[in-house]
Amino acid sequence: MTPLAISNYSVASALGTGRAATLAALRAGRSGLSRRSFETANLATWIGEVEGVDAEPLPAAWADYDCRNNRLAWLGLQADGFAASVQRARLRFGAGRVGVFLGTSTSAILQTELAYRRRDPVSGALPGDFRYAETHNTYSVARFTRQALQLCGPAFVVSTACSSSAKVFGSAARMIALGLIDAAVVGGVDSLCLTTLYGFNSLELLARDICRPWDAGRRGLSLGEGAAFALLEREASEPRAWLLGVGESSDGHHMSSPHPEGAGAAEAMRGALAQAGLAPTQVDYLNLHGTATPNNDAAEDLAVCTVFGTALACSSTKGATGHTLGAAGGVEAAIALLALEHGLMPGGLNRRTPDTALQCNYQVANRDAALRVVASNSFGFGGSNACLVFGAGR
Repeated sequence: MTPLAISNYSVASALGTGRAATLAALRAGRSGLSRRSFETANLATWIGEVEGVDAEPLPAAWADYDCRNNRLAWLGLQADGFAASVQRARLRFGAGRVGVFLGTSTSAILQTELAYRRRDPVSGALPGDFRYAETHNTYSVARFTRQALQLCGPAFVVSTACSSSAKVFGSAARMIALGLIDAAVVGGVDSLCLTTLYGFNSLELLARDICRPWDAGRRGLSLGEGAAFALLEREASEPRAWLLGVGESSDGHHMSSPHPEGAGAAEAMRGALAQAGLAPTQVDYLNLHGTATPNNDAAEDLAVCTVFGTALACSSTKGATGHTLGAAGGVEAAIALLALEHGLMPGGLNRRTPDTALQCNYQVANRDAALRVVASNSFGFGGSNACLVFGAGR
């Protein structure tokens, strides 16, 4: 593919809001996870909650969209001068030539959970002030983002579980290659809700202890929430980075379990390298999907070793942010871009005992290095896989 300029990007997660806060937490080896409750959930687990989401409602102009998910999106849009960068692209290309492609998993299902508590006791009707289309509906976050940024180009939401906000990079690249648009806002937003917490608990995937990717005693994931956005442009004078390749695959092995040999994951990584025109040895660092569940880490380890061998430095940052589900691809793309810009390979947190069955060159301590190419993996339920490859800018 023709490389696409990444003019700006922003991120909000349990590590903080904005690139500076995120980078500082990564450098300090600080996790944003904590043992805490959320809403009425009575579960012994650790979560990654974004501070400030409930501090104030959306501006009055967007009152119909007010919900936790769109408030989280608003935090991300206001961080790092991102909204201002989009406005410059809008003036340059025209509002109809800038697309919006976002990923989410549960969207604002919390808003529906809250509405159900206020059902009419006789009829069971939901309260009259509940606005499904602007909040819970999967498309609502793209609709809100599009209007808040005054854009009118193509817009849609990808919902392929944990790969959602990585796959939108591919969607935008294809739209730009077809000449339909000149720039795109991509990323993802997913917020905590009871359905997610109790759902993963029922699947026996929710860890009681803080999640420990690549650890011999890993027992499951820690859920988090987050928002991340990137501005892709056909051309830019001084981009922060370049999108070099996107690999996607669907292994269709099982509704929730990965292919045990990581076949689909390996295919996605090979596809990303092929698009970028790179050999595996030209990648300097890989941000793993790394959920800390026994099957996922084992399958990804096998896939990575199959494609890259055992020398490539890699780590999972979910021990810092938690698994942000539909936002994971975007949040971890932002972390990969921070690594690329600042020459930091972030160490994977919380590993106590190495799993001798896993052969990746897993980094548990931060390393400073001159990075030219980094990659990021995102693998979702049902075998929906994506890998992104980024190159240094400026």
